[in-house]
Amino acid sequence: MKSAHLTNTRFSDLGMEDQLFKSLTESGFEYCTPIQEKAIPLLLEGKDVAGQAQTGTGKTLAFLVGIFNDLLTLDPIEGRRLNEPRSLILAPTRELAVQIHKEAEMLNKYTKFRIGLVFGGTGYQSQKDYLEKGVDILVGTTGRIIDYFKQGAFGLEAIDSVVLDEADRMFDLGFIKDIRYLFRRMPKGDDRLNMLFSATLSHRVMELAYDHMNSPTQVTIEPEKITVESITEQLFYPSNEEKIPLLLGLMARDKPERSIVFTNTKREAEKVWGYLSTNGYDAGILTGDIPQPKRLRLLDELSSSKIEVLIATDVAARGLHISAVSHVYNYDLPDDKEDYVHRIGRTGRAGASGEALSFACEDNAFNLPPIEDYIGHSLPLIEVTDDLLAKDINPPKIIKRRPKPGRNTQSQRKSHPRKY
Repeated sequence: MKSAHLTNTRFSDLGMEDQLFKSLTESGFEYCTPIQEKAIPLLLEGKDVAGQAQTGTGKTLAFLVGIFNDLLTLDPIEGRRLNEPRSLILAPTRELAVQIHKEAEMLNKYTKFRIGLVFGGTGYQSQKDYLEKGVDILVGTTGRIIDYFKQGAFGLEAIDSVVLDEADRMFDLGFIKDIRYLFRRMPKGDDRLNMLFSATLSHRVMELAYDHMNSPTQVTIEPEKITVESITEQLFYPSNEEKIPLLLGLMARDKPERSIVFTNTKREAEKVWGYLSTNGYDAGILTGDIPQPKRLRLLDELSSSKIEVLIATDVAARGLHISAVSHVYNYDLPDDKEDYVHRIGRTGRAGASGEALSFACEDNAFNLPPIEDYIGHSLPLIEVTDDLLAKDINPPKIIKRRPKPGRNTQSQRKSHPRKY
């Protein structure tokens, strides 16, 4: 049975190479999403695409089909060296790069291209060693790719195709100078297939597209509606003291199998994690200082239901596809209006229904007007009633840290005064 979010266009109608179609079929893909229906035929014809679609609507698979088909139907550039990839995919975050690589490996079942993945935070030398041995497709974050390129670990002279994913986020993170640096060292724009995909295509993003792409066709899916219809949104006005009781009360009512709670700061994330952990929830915490191996493990644990809730700052708001996340709780309203869309986009993916519940408290209620103006509608208001607030809440456990070996405690310092 075809899901409501899919079109009537089958992948079998598009005329891609047999190896790709076989991989898609075995992975359960039959019908295209709207962005795939519009973008893939252009890419199969060798035309550049600048695509805009809501998060979770299949942009990644669209550009991967374009890349793989391009590599299968074109001979490599003459004189290509071992350490020169044929395709480069740039992502703004480590999590998004990992997700792209995962989907690329799925598509690679019958093509056997060598796919490299590089990102910061872990595996510096092992990633570099793998890259120097040669890859066909290189997926990575901009900072790590720039680093390896300047060291001569790989070259860009043989690039046949390039993807810039979440281009608007690249601007926000200050990567555009680095991206232009890379583009200028590739073959000319009309000698490669260029793809730019993003949830929003602003003027600055399109300026970048026209500077470094070959007359790209702009593909836009439902620009008038920023949020996904399958997500039910709710807004609450709790006092600061009511936020924890309200969160616990709503989660007890909703009983989500998988959920994400977003906060604006690491300190608030740790506070929420403490309360959830001591009140019966298997919870994980994802903030900017979490090492990459642990970060990936947390996402896998949520996907496999080893934990039931992830508390996160906006480091997790974009590019993550975790199946069956039914509820997103905005414990803090985000400071950036676009981050609201990306946060709630972690649920309601691939046509599934989802719930997004947001708290406009005393500290961040002023973020609400820009959010509602951006999404084009008011969030439905739900009154904070006494029955929604959890009772008998267990406070977080206070963990007393042991002093490091060899380090004087306060009492020791008193008995061993400094000598001058």
